[in-house]
Amino acid sequence: MLIPRIRVRLLLPFCFLITVALLSLTPLTARNGFRQEKPPQTEEQRQARVALNSGVVNFKNGRADEAINDFARAKQLDPQLLNARLYLATSYASLYIPGAPSEENRQKGEAAIAEFRDLLNIQPDNLSAIDGIGSLLFQMGGQPFDADKFAESKSFHQRHIQIRPDDPEPYYWIGVIDWTLSYRADRELRARFNQYVAGRKLSEAQPLPPDLREPYAREYGPTIDEGIASLKQAIVLKPDYDDAMAYLNLLYRRKADTVASKSDRDQWNEMADDLLEKLKEIKQKRIESLPQ
Repeated sequence: MLIPRIRVRLLLPFCFLITVALLSLTPLTARNGFRQEKPPQTEEQRQARVALNSGVVNFKNGRADEAINDFARAKQLDPQLLNARLYLATSYASLYIPGAPSEENRQKGEAAIAEFRDLLNIQPDNLSAIDGIGSLLFQMGGQPFDADKFAESKSFHQRHIQIRPDDPEPYYWIGVIDWTLSYRADRELRARFNQYVAGRKLSEAQPLPPDLREPYAREYGPTIDEGIASLKQAIVLKPDYDDAMAYLNLLYRRKADTVASKSDRDQWNEMADDLLEKLKEIKQKRIESLPQ
């Protein structure tokens, strides 16, 4: 039950970004270092701001399609109005449904990414655009599975780290991506073994046999190590980062599948168990701190 809950919570930061982006101009402007928008000098610039405000109202009232039209018009009228570009991208992203297979849904995600990229062409250090692309690529790479999208998603979180290395979230995302790739590979190895090896069944709790473990360790050992290091850094920056601890626990179990000796495997699994206990303590303290 742990993994599905984490996957749902994983999407919350990006959903929060979308909400903030369209409910208020000021917070996102401050966060991303936007240069203060100059007062409109021309009639087109004035009309662009009218369209921008109309888009915010439409989005607040659940009219996302109308909001998209307004933001697109504001962008056309004043290409330097950066909030219009950001809000257009986040409006498209709000319509994207992770895992939905339709072509229309895919186009919504691609449109959001394209608008975020356009914004980065103007302001390369815009963290909302960087995080937006990273999150969307992660979601779009899951179903159908696309390893290239996961790799590109990771590159955007690494870009965030280059700009603001003290933010814990991008380290967390890198750890999540590394776990996703290594867990999928492990699951596929076990499924093929169970399909083709007669008379034996390999459960998820059992160690990989040497002829599976060794190529798995060669291919995914560096990925697992990177994910462990990233999640540890996220926890250094945010000591009560419970989601990061949960994924670090899962990556410790991936690490256990790469080692040959039983004692090493047991050690990694014990470290994972210890993290679960720490996670329970953090959650209990949070519950106790809630107002009665």
